[in-house]
Amino acid sequence: MKEFGLSKRERIKSRKQLEKLFSYGKTLYSKKSRFKAVLYLLKDSDETGVKVVFAVYKKAGNAVWRNRVKRLMREAYRLNKSILYEVPVENLLLLSFSPSRINQRNSRKITLHDVVPDIVELLEQIRTKLTEK
Repeated sequence: MKEFGLSKRERIKSRKQLEKLFSYGKTLYSKKSRFKAVLYLLKDSDETGVKVVFAVYKKAGNAVWRNRVKRLMREAYRLNKSILYEVPVENLLLLSFSPSRINQRNSRKITLHDVVPDIVELLEQIRTKLTEK
């Protein structure tokens, strides 16, 4: 896989995987609770590596704003995913990133510089969780 790419193989497409992620996953929040990550280590899978999904609730804002936030989260993850690949993963790690406390009313203009520190912090928290196991 490319170092700075985000291919289709790295995204969660399966409904079963999404259901397992959201029903059994562990939730982590960034320091300011602006973003959250849900992670689940799928042990009974043939695949290995990391799969990710980016989600924004409908009530967070209109479609333009939600799509921009998803685009910024994808970009922040894509540029910093090497943090996760420092730890070897024998199983399939499922991840979900979503905004927690930000919405269109309180953050009308959001930039990549607003998103990157929180995503990097979440990735480092996930890395420490993986090294503990």
